[in-house]
Amino acid sequence: MKKRVLLIGGFHKAHSLADSLIKKGYQVTAINSDYQNCLILAEINSLAVINGDGSKPFVLEDANAQDADIAIALTQYDDDNLVICELCKKKFNVKKTVALVNDPKKTEFFYKMGIDSVVCAVNAITNIIEQQAFLDGIATLLPTGEARISIAEVPISGTAPVVGKKLWEINLPEEVIIGCILRGEKSMIPRGDTRILSGDMLILISSDKQEMEAIKELTGQI
Repeated sequence: MKKRVLLIGGFHKAHSLADSLIKKGYQVTAINSDYQNCLILAEINSLAVINGDGSKPFVLEDANAQDADIAIALTQYDDDNLVICELCKKKFNVKKTVALVNDPKKTEFFYKMGIDSVVCAVNAITNIIEQQAFLDGIATLLPTGEARISIAEVPISGTAPVVGKKLWEINLPEEVIIGCILRGEKSMIPRGDTRILSGDMLILISSDKQEMEAIKELTGQI
């Protein structure tokens, strides 16, 4: 059965994510309060579009939020994204919620409020901050100006060639960084002397042309 993803707000990011996720086999619904934006989003094949305010319970109900596996709040307002995720989690029992935030200082508070994943949007997504990355085991392309950035979740098994190595010892492509390491219930922003351990989940940020080479270097396989 296809995983269901609900995108709320954020026209440009929603457009990019919807197109990418549908191509990867996800069932996607987008909610947008701007009617003209909805008309453009509706041009994406197989995308369900709802015109309305995604912070209102009746709009989420119209979008069948109760059936979503993942809800991603992409509006430009941090407070709205928090409310949306809270509603999806507590009223509609969505398994995983993701919130975009513009103010990095709010990240910890969002996690304390039960948001599963918080993405800090500084200069249109330049860094991943803490917690479990959304969308299990896939990479998602997001536009950042003229470039395209690939954000990937890379699990490290016990047989991976980088186990036990420090970051500076790993031969990653020039346009690739490890933005975050998820280790058990903890997350950390790594430094050059941070050592990779078996069971780590690495959040990889790279140009879309360098991603596969980096994954091969980290895992020993594609």
